[in-house]
Amino acid sequence: MSARSAPEVGTRVVHRRYVPYSHAHYAGNLVDGAYSLALFGDAATEMCIRTDGDEGLFASYSEVQFRAPVRAGDVVEVSCELVRVGRRSRVLDLRVLVVARGAPTAERPGAAEVLAEPLVATTATGTVVVPAS
Repeated sequence: MSARSAPEVGTRVVHRRYVPYSHAHYAGNLVDGAYSLALFGDAATEMCIRTDGDEGLFASYSEVQFRAPVRAGDVVEVSCELVRVGRRSRVLDLRVLVVARGAPTAERPGAAEVLAEPLVATTATGTVVVPAS
């Protein structure tokens, strides 16, 4: 049975993910900016499936801003909100928040902490297209 709903402004999808140390790309265990863009793609795919019964395709990103670092050992929350519905296009507000961060020490290499206030790491506007219904 399908849980598909009509595309409606305000529909929201949220994913959480642990960033493994194998994804560190730069000094300080930083991951590259493309990591956030890939997460946006995953959340947008779920959005399209929920609203249109199809995975959809990304057409463009705009206003991409890398506002704070994402590091290996972080737990990130990726949100995708539908802000405009066209005949075949969907405009999405996308955001990556760091909600927990690894804090390893020599004594506790696996130490981590939940952040009191999430850090806004990456924001963007994305446009996806879906097949005509």
